[in-house]
Amino acid sequence: MREMPLIETDRLILRMGQVEDIPAILKFRSENSDHFQKWDPKYPPGFLTETYWRKKIADNLTEFTNDQSLRLFTFLKSAPDHIVANVNFSNFVRGAGQMCHIGYGVAENMQNQGLGAEAVAAAIDYAFKQINMHRIMANYRPENERSKNLLKKLGFTIEGNARQYLLIDGEWRDHVLTSLTNQNWQHPG
Repeated sequence: MREMPLIETDRLILRMGQVEDIPAILKFRSENSDHFQKWDPKYPPGFLTETYWRKKIADNLTEFTNDQSLRLFTFLKSAPDHIVANVNFSNFVRGAGQMCHIGYGVAENMQNQGLGAEAVAAAIDYAFKQINMHRIMANYRPENERSKNLLKKLGFTIEGNARQYLLIDGEWRDHVLTSLTNQNWQHPG
């Protein structure tokens, strides 16, 4: 089994959620539900309950173990019980692809501190070096200037536009498609 990730930066710790994190997860999600609503798909029933997150944490571990996804919460080193962001890698493709998608969110009250860039850059470094991804794809709504600027800063390349790409906030929304490739990718084995 792959070792559970523990990623540290100057200010942050990124790791998978655990059952004891559920109160912090619920606080992060409930305090930011309005903020994330305009960027995220509709949340499933029970999303803000302990029951949902107990199952979700177990499912996330299974998906990580089965090389399907990696879903990380970002904690402040100075307040290790406080979640300030999440970074998720999903839709793992192996074989000739060696690629995945990335999604992320930063708490509304933690914006403009560089935490998103710090967390996403560290998570990408982990995905390239430890999970051996060659290509990471990120998609953002054209009006999302923060994501546009973050991805540009991290070296993502715009590849095109997708009309009515995802159902967000009750409507099919256009997205800008971007990617970043691992120039140091090594063939496994």
